[in-house]
Amino acid sequence: MALTNTQYESIRQEYANRRINSQKLLDERTKEIYEKLPEYKELDELTATLSVQHGKRVIMGESDTLDELKDILEDLNRQKKLLLTSAGYSVNYLDPVYTCPYCKDTGYIENEKCHCHKQAILDIMYEQSNIRQTLLDVSFDDIELDYQTGDDQKRLENAVEKAKEFVKNFKLDYQNLMFYGTVGTGKSFLSNCIAHELIEQKYFVLYFSSNNFFNRASEAYFNKNNSNDGNFFEDIYNCDLLILDDLGTELTNSFVESQLFACLEERSLHHKSTIISTNLPMEELRDRYSDRIFSRIISNFDVCKLSGQDVRIYKKRLNNRK
Repeated sequence: MALTNTQYESIRQEYANRRINSQKLLDERTKEIYEKLPEYKELDELTATLSVQHGKRVIMGESDTLDELKDILEDLNRQKKLLLTSAGYSVNYLDPVYTCPYCKDTGYIENEKCHCHKQAILDIMYEQSNIRQTLLDVSFDDIELDYQTGDDQKRLENAVEKAKEFVKNFKLDYQNLMFYGTVGTGKSFLSNCIAHELIEQKYFVLYFSSNNFFNRASEAYFNKNNSNDGNFFEDIYNCDLLILDDLGTELTNSFVESQLFACLEERSLHHKSTIISTNLPMEELRDRYSDRIFSRIISNFDVCKLSGQDVRIYKKRLNNRK
């Protein structure tokens, strides 16, 4: 898993803001109670005075007064609670209010990340992936092999097995996958399933349609002073998994070729995994992009061909018959 420093800082700042807001709310409630119940303020001041006096006695070696102070403070606390409830307030009205009561908005419990901190990291992963909503509805369990037959079904079975092995061995092996073949045979769905599984494991996954990817690359490259795009190339070169969906749907030119080659080269050097899906046959992929790009893909990617009928159209026809 890899978050950028900026992303970690955003999480840290969120917890800081929670604590500030909690303290602000407590200050407002305390002011309200002091104004409506002056007796409560007097008891609070007495509690503080006695605590200071006891501290001085401890410093002077008079620690035998601890039990006496404890009894006095408990009595004062009972009086304060009685004042609150008598005035119609909750007994806990002046307790701190935390978004997460488990870690008290620190993000940690005994040096371990609280569940809320882990969820904050996961939320960033989903947002960065560009497919947050899509991922909520995909699973390897939803893959239906019966829509294909013969060799088409065998190819789908092989691709599913490759995808599952990719997830299973992701932490252990550097690996790349390419799904290619006809429209509607499950290429994007398999990529989504892999992304879903790895993001759930808190890996940093970025998912782009080909058009979106090269548009973002163009914005980042030609607007280098734009702070919003400052981390784009850092992210695509270093994220745990980069998925490029529908390669070949973009308008191919020298800029696209140079950015695709740079991306593949940098990720290979960093041993960062990449998944590519495309409707292009191998011959057209070779003709559309440079020899060096085609060579990188063929030599560094496990290539899975998918074929058969468009499942989406087939399902639509079935639904229309009902």
